[in-house]
Amino acid sequence: MSKKLEITLKRSVIGRAEVQKQTVQALGLKKIHQSVVREDTPSVRGMVNRVSHLVAVKEV
Repeated sequence: MSKKLEITLKRSVIGRAEVQKQTVQALGLKKIHQSVVREDTPSVRGMVNRVSHLVAVKEV
């Protein structure tokens, strides 16, 4: 079974750089406290690292 990540948006993207807003949107997050489950791939890890101050990550 492949690993999955549960990514939750914890802080608002208002006032953030456009690149960070687009990264959060690419992860599939729109609202604060919304969670999505994604495959644990290097590309998803890179997106999470870019916005790590805005999201919480948990392995599922």
